[in-house]
Amino acid sequence: MEIEFEYCDFSNPDHLNAVAELTNHYMADPMGGATPLNKLRQLRLIDGLANHPTAEVLLAITEQKVVGLATCFVNFSTFNVASYLYIHDIVVLHDYRGKGFGRALMEKLIELAQEREFCKVTLEVRDDNTVAQAMYKELGFADCEPKMHFWTKTI
Repeated sequence: MEIEFEYCDFSNPDHLNAVAELTNHYMADPMGGATPLNKLRQLRLIDGLANHPTAEVLLAITEQKVVGLATCFVNFSTFNVASYLYIHDIVVLHDYRGKGFGRALMEKLIELAQEREFCKVTLEVRDDNTVAQAMYKELGFADCEPKMHFWTKTI
């Protein structure tokens, strides 16, 4: 299947519906580990992304259907004195998994980061998500040196 990529146009209702649908699809998945968003939270998600100064949502489209998305944020590395791309969410609809859409999304993000002369691309991956880890390793991702921990304080 041929794949196209488009940045989310936050004035396009089809794009907005796809972002909400795919985010809920991810959240409902065992790897998402959360309850899908209700309609009000979906609207807040869309509004939050549309108004966040560094948010970028890349859509993967095949046969005029959005089948995947990457929600990313542009950050800045003080050590490298350069911008970098942080991939927050990667999701592919269940029926399209294992067909190269996730890899194509990742490859496109890496290509876009290189074109923009970013210093790196970062992401988080669950310890039990071995399928994603294998793909990320094949694409050149690895633990950083020295190894870092991802910590959270819920507020």
